[in-house]
Amino acid sequence: MATPSAFESRFTLGGDDVLYYSLSQAEKIGLGEFARLPKSLKVLGENLLRNSDTLAVDETDIRALGSWSADPEMVREVAYHPVRILMPDMSGIPLLVDLAAMRDAVKQFGGNPETINPRLPIDFVIDHSVNVDFSGRPDALERNMALEYERNAERYRFVKWAQKTYQNIRVIPPGMGILHQVNLEYIGRVVWSDDFHGQRRAYPDSMVGMDSHTPMINALSIFGWGVGGLEAGAAMLGQAVSMLIPNVVGVRLTGELLEGATTTDAVLMVTEQLRAHGVVGKFVEYFGDGLDQLALTDRATLSNMSPEYGATMGFFPIDDRTLEFLAATGRDPGQVTLVEAYAKEQGLWRDGDDPVFTDVVEIDLGLAEPCMAGPFRPNQRTPLAQVPKSYKDAMVTLERKPGEVKVSGAGYALKDGAVVLAAITSCTNTSNPAVMVGAGLLARNAVLNGLHAKPWVKTSLSPGSTVVADYLTKAGLQKHLDTLGFHVTGFGCMSCGGLSGPLPEAISDAIRDGDLVVGAVLSGNRNFEGRVHALCRVNYLASPMLVVAYALAGHLECDLTADPLGEDADGNPVFLPDIWPAPVEIDGAIRQAISPSL
Repeated sequence: MATPSAFESRFTLGGDDVLYYSLSQAEKIGLGEFARLPKSLKVLGENLLRNSDTLAVDETDIRALGSWSADPEMVREVAYHPVRILMPDMSGIPLLVDLAAMRDAVKQFGGNPETINPRLPIDFVIDHSVNVDFSGRPDALERNMALEYERNAERYRFVKWAQKTYQNIRVIPPGMGILHQVNLEYIGRVVWSDDFHGQRRAYPDSMVGMDSHTPMINALSIFGWGVGGLEAGAAMLGQAVSMLIPNVVGVRLTGELLEGATTTDAVLMVTEQLRAHGVVGKFVEYFGDGLDQLALTDRATLSNMSPEYGATMGFFPIDDRTLEFLAATGRDPGQVTLVEAYAKEQGLWRDGDDPVFTDVVEIDLGLAEPCMAGPFRPNQRTPLAQVPKSYKDAMVTLERKPGEVKVSGAGYALKDGAVVLAAITSCTNTSNPAVMVGAGLLARNAVLNGLHAKPWVKTSLSPGSTVVADYLTKAGLQKHLDTLGFHVTGFGCMSCGGLSGPLPEAISDAIRDGDLVVGAVLSGNRNFEGRVHALCRVNYLASPMLVVAYALAGHLECDLTADPLGEDADGNPVFLPDIWPAPVEIDGAIRQAISPSL
């Protein structure tokens, strides 16, 4: 039987030897052909080599993976041992309660309860409990956080107790950001190293997370996906995660985004195409020359929506963009050097090779155009000019005729198709400086042209990390977002997860009185009816820039490609192209405002 020592190899880094488990060595001793595996399966292969002395992994598992390139549709169960676990508070607290119950049981039977601890490192991020109760006001953040602590005092005391009581638990407190964005910007290492019998040992970072959008971390070349509480609980106690060796669909990206198109437009196009192709239960791995044009934050948007296009992972290989991001986010220079050296030694570096895939999908980034997704599903990509028709078709589906209701105490009537919620939210997009700075510049241009958000629109800005708020302020853009009502409301999932808070009472009453079909436009990842807000029956996913634009327009019947958003101080119509920022301006603002110190 093969053991990890059979696969040991070493490379020199900074004058010291680094031990690793070599896929090339496994190939040399006749366990299969690993060189042509997709990069994602190479990470799984190393995981099997490193854990081959456990009861869960044996030589036949390694041989099976080694033969995958000859049979890329094989079905075989193997055991995956993640390095760490990521937990949000909403699903993580029940597991901490389970640990407490286990300690009580051990004590009851005369054992030492302190022996019950997580075997794997857990990062516990509190991000699912803050609501948009207050918005459109300077003190929205402080008020929402105060309510969060008031509502969750007992839960948070328990989490604080758990962190002090158990080993291997690190808590990221409320107000720091969304777990997936924090994972990307702060937690993820790409390559781990430890002391193994007096030697420095290196191996790929890998994980499971207790949230469906865990695959966002695949953009950083980290192997992992979302699992349920039972699997996470078992993994927490050192058990392997059982999985089938998956089909791997290669997505060859070519071209580059054209001016006017955003990464949000690209991911909605990718979601539409991969849903149509069929990738449910499969790994998606991106490759091709198009990757050269995508910053890691762009890749994160594509990986984040893996659940929406149905894949288990949306994996990107390690390359120069990976190293640039690690350096830009303040990772230790020695860690960045280790990632590069290990990736090149292990064959994980993107080097233009052509791995074997189960299937290949070709996607030209140059075909992405300004669009939204809706009104009911994330894969309903709708070019911007067709949004009014999409809304009207939804009215037919819902068997509704347009109507309107006068809003109590206001000088206007609320109509079917009104946008009552405009939310810049979600790690899907707020992790990407290009679209966030773009939204800030668009807001600036709108303010300079005398535009205002419509009075019936509830506006909110919920960044996925505090870094976003810092660079928007440093760039001088937050003040313009504030002018349009996009004050920071909190650092958490918020509107994307359905915690969008109440609409103004007069607006809610008008919607109910007229049974109106009103909408939300958000930079999130899911738009099923009732998810974003119970009163919003049509919901559209869009870039942060278009969220701002629809707050100005106020209605889904507005064709943003042809109709004015409003009028300037002289009564002249102002159109979307008049305020849309140029890419060079976005890039300049990013360079000026973002640094590793953030």
